[in-house]
Amino acid sequence: MNAIILSLFPLSNQDVSYADEQGGGKLIYTIPIEDDVERGLEAFLRRTTEEAKEAGADHIIFEINTPGGSVEAADNIGTIIADLEIPTTSFIISQALSAGSYIALHTDTIYMTPRATMGASGVINSDGTAADKKAQSAWLKAMTSAAEAGGRDPIYAAAMADSSIDLPEYNAPEGEFLTLTPQEAVEVGYSEGIVSHRTELLHELGLSNATIIQSETTLAENIARFITNPIVISILLSLAGLGLVVELYSPGFGVPGSIGIISLVLFFYGHVVAGLAGMEAIIILLIGIALIIAEFFVPGGILGILGVGAIIGSLFMSGADIGEMTMSIAIAFLVVIIASVILFKRVGLDKGVFRHVILRDRTSTELGYVSNENRLELIGMVGVTATPLRPSGVATIGKERLDVVSEGSFIEVNRPIKVVKVEGVRIIVREL
Repeated sequence: MNAIILSLFPLSNQDVSYADEQGGGKLIYTIPIEDDVERGLEAFLRRTTEEAKEAGADHIIFEINTPGGSVEAADNIGTIIADLEIPTTSFIISQALSAGSYIALHTDTIYMTPRATMGASGVINSDGTAADKKAQSAWLKAMTSAAEAGGRDPIYAAAMADSSIDLPEYNAPEGEFLTLTPQEAVEVGYSEGIVSHRTELLHELGLSNATIIQSETTLAENIARFITNPIVISILLSLAGLGLVVELYSPGFGVPGSIGIISLVLFFYGHVVAGLAGMEAIIILLIGIALIIAEFFVPGGILGILGVGAIIGSLFMSGADIGEMTMSIAIAFLVVIIASVILFKRVGLDKGVFRHVILRDRTSTELGYVSNENRLELIGMVGVTATPLRPSGVATIGKERLDVVSEGSFIEVNRPIKVVKVEGVRIIVREL
């Protein structure tokens, strides 16, 4: 368990009554929800809430400071919190926007610091545009359902996700998403109070003397959260493709190939830790790599195509969002194509693995290779027809019997002829 015990107060007999009133003997878990909401955060919350349940925690406090993130991850996190039988509290330290507000609505109580905000929960695609109506409708229902489940007025959750709802009294006229200040959140019943820090929050909850365990992300979880970011995914896949392409043009195996392999390993490592990639994706990846290697030894190209397809399939199997993964793969392919063109023009196919698989010997005349013997030395020589020429036949020229052809006219046998032209294997003669 990766957690820190922050406070444990030994009690004297005279303090038992007061301590019981302030949560003495109770166990509280604090779990941070920070930065973007993505599948790595989901994996972290799944682990820490399980630890809290196993430890017999009496209360869980989620300390929230997030600008939002993945709708799918937020939905899964909301389910995790909703399934808890332990009382839960959201402590919004700075912001709980978009997916962050959705997560906060799943807890039993919400408290905010004086500088915190909550709301602005419209669904935005990865390219910054508004999501389609189907996605917006589903998200609107999810927000209002979360508010209703907590006994909160759903109109404000709806206004956070739907800019068409007009709430000018809360600075959210039609066309603007609702964002609540701490005072407004208390006024509409979305927050139970305003506190400046955790100590004040614990006092409000009657848990000042409870044992506090602060959960922290492990190194693996930090790596997973970083790697599952869509921007980082695009960079890793681009580095993987670029490194392997450059390695094809390099003698031996060196830095470019190592960077490519490390990037690919990091991608799958982060997605395995985040719970996105399973063993089936790893197996398909290995099969794809094996097929590409086999392509160098088996002609045809089919194995190579199947190998590339298997690798791309394993990437899609590991991704949290099909659209984001498609964009990342497209960017990587574009980088690979540009690099391949540049390397081909500057380096050619004289280095790297290509020098072992491409035949470079030429059967040129300079090296003594000819497709047929060109008898130019026969021009001007005379001989006798050994057969009639109609217009082709046989003639004796010098001591050789050669296939010849007349200029077009018939020449009888035993007639004198002269070689007037040689065109490849054609020896053209004229009767004297």
